Amino acid sequence: MKSLLLINASPYGQHSHASQLALEWLASLRRQHPGLELIERNLSTEPLPPLDVDYAHALTSAELFASPVFKVSEELIGELERSDMLLITTPMHNFTVPAALKLWIDYVLRIHRTFNSTPKGKIGLLRDRPVHVLVSSGGFHRGEQARQPDFLTPYLRQVLNTLGLFNLRFTYLEGLAFDDDAVLTAVEAARTSLWQSPSLDRHDLARPFSHTEC
Repeated sequence: MKSLLLINASPYGQHSHASQLALEWLASLRRQHPGLELIERNLSTEPLPPLDVDYAHALTSAELFASPVFKVSEELIGELERSDMLLITTPMHNFTVPAALKLWIDYVLRIHRTFNSTPKGKIGLLRDRPVHVLVSSGGFHRGEQARQPDFLTPYLRQVLNTLGLFNLRFTYLEGLAFDDDAVLTAVEAARTSLWQSPSLDRHDLARPFSHTEC
């Protein structure tokens, strides 16, 4: 593995629990792959410009690839194409992905560029690779404690599949709006889930973890 693309969709940036855990995991990966290149896209500190009418028009024009309005889209798709692994850290906002991540999706999920529409449905054009998604939420959306639905997981799974990415692993940090014990339990459960990843040696993950914002 030569490169990893980290997409951080948390408004807390690197101070979120999911981001801290991702960086901890990345440090361990780098011990296994010393030359690993990190391609980082922080959607909070580097917000993407909104899509406009020119972009919408270019999607259906004859200049499908030549139009300059695709500059940002090409940059983001290029980061995906360069990476051997994708790591997404995202909160769950109102049952699904936050607006910043949705905008990133709208830039990279592009007809005739990252997928084709066929009589059998949309077919992804990107090379498959491992994708890890760390999802943080203030409440619970799985198991007996669930008090809200989860539209994020099926939506993001469909998006990634449409790109051609099927090797997916979701890790959840739930109950982060509760007390410190609940937060520590969530972090430890997520860390354990990451230990089970075939991308990382179980005994290589550092144990310390700092208490930060959710």
